[in-house]
Amino acid sequence: MSKDENSKFQNSILKKLDGLLGGMLAEVSSEEDFTGKAGKSMVLRLPSCGSKRVGLIGLGKTASYPASFQRLGEAVAAASKTAQANSVAIILASSEDLSNESKLSTASAIASGTVLGMYEDSRYKSEPRKPKLNSVDIIGLGTGPELEKKLKYAENVSSAIIFGRELVNSPANVLTPAALAAEASNIASLYSDVLSANILSAEQCKELKMGSYLGVAAASANPPHFIHLCYKPSSGPIKTKLALVGKGLTFDSGGYNIKTGAGCSIDIMKTDMGGSAAVLGAAKALGQIKPPGVEVHFIVASCENMISGTGMRPGDIITASNGKTIEVNNTDAEGRLTLADALVYACNQGVDKIVDLATLTGACIVALGPSIAGVFTPSDDLAKEVFEASEVSGEKFWRMPLEESYWESMKSGVADMVNTGGRQGGAITAALFLKQFVDEKVQWMHIDLAGPVWNDKKRVATGFGIATLVEWVLKNSS
Repeated sequence: MSKDENSKFQNSILKKLDGLLGGMLAEVSSEEDFTGKAGKSMVLRLPSCGSKRVGLIGLGKTASYPASFQRLGEAVAAASKTAQANSVAIILASSEDLSNESKLSTASAIASGTVLGMYEDSRYKSEPRKPKLNSVDIIGLGTGPELEKKLKYAENVSSAIIFGRELVNSPANVLTPAALAAEASNIASLYSDVLSANILSAEQCKELKMGSYLGVAAASANPPHFIHLCYKPSSGPIKTKLALVGKGLTFDSGGYNIKTGAGCSIDIMKTDMGGSAAVLGAAKALGQIKPPGVEVHFIVASCENMISGTGMRPGDIITASNGKTIEVNNTDAEGRLTLADALVYACNQGVDKIVDLATLTGACIVALGPSIAGVFTPSDDLAKEVFEASEVSGEKFWRMPLEESYWESMKSGVADMVNTGGRQGGAITAALFLKQFVDEKVQWMHIDLAGPVWNDKKRVATGFGIATLVEWVLKNSS
């Protein structure tokens, strides 16, 4: 955006464009004090030109792939909605320093941002608004089969993120545990060459002694459904076996420790299956991408946490499928109880690595805010893998301590453990609880995505976690 002594752009593309517009671009950018800061934009309406509007969108001085270019795509989508545009062309004012690989990645990130920015979930609106945008041209970042491959990947992941958003956005009277299981089965049937589904009933879970999971489900009129999808490539040897475990509470009332008062967020507890949405969204994308050399198990212990005469009470003692006993001192710390049996089940599949994702604690939101997920793992190698994947996806994670001394607060006088240790370090003690149900030979990571799963300003789901999970699985693929 720098200008010379005559107030003319020094950048060659902006200078040429400004010349075609009679200096209007430089003049208006000065009047509006547009300096190209990230998140800022200006749009000019053109009375007699091939395009009806020309816009400048700021990327800041140090735009870095991928998050900056995803936000560029989202800004383009927002501008096109405002203008009700049918077609949009995007060009970077400075792309000459990008390598060929960076150009491919940048185009892919812009495409993802635009697709996700254009999407609106209007399934439950009486008069849904349909976007008019039909085409987007990304100019100056290359052509050919490698770019087509990158854009196809962006399309697959974006469609999976939209699928995940729709799962979380769906209200609890629509997305019951049975409906979530049906969505999982549908994914398996769509990609039956590489995916299979096994949905366990409450009776089958009882046979597997899943007392922790079934204790949470006991009060609901909607029966629990334990979801297990398995991805296997159609040919070639298996190098690594992975498991993705997602918390799947389609509604959480808090049980007898019912959610009350300001900040309890009971009105958005349909989002308590955000971990399962990430897991099933990843399954959908991987079913399309079909990576070789890796087997992936997608596991969700889905149920509702409700209140009735058959419900779990504070003080009850339940037994998980690995034989460990839990004194329930808070029925609203229920997600970890469902995950306990899901993690034992995942270990029994003979996997090498497990990543679980859960909207587990408000404490993690207090610690990291609404945009960053907390990561807990004893494995530095697994942390490195997932954080490298997040650098490509643009999603934000922060590693938190697994402070073993905090486990003292989780001791019970009458059982092996209690299910919550109080407010202090609540996200850490929740992770330490989960650790009790993972085989020590298995690399394990817990991701608390209670904050970034939901955009509180827009009141919609984000699809958080899906892009990173897909990247991580691909990193483990041969």
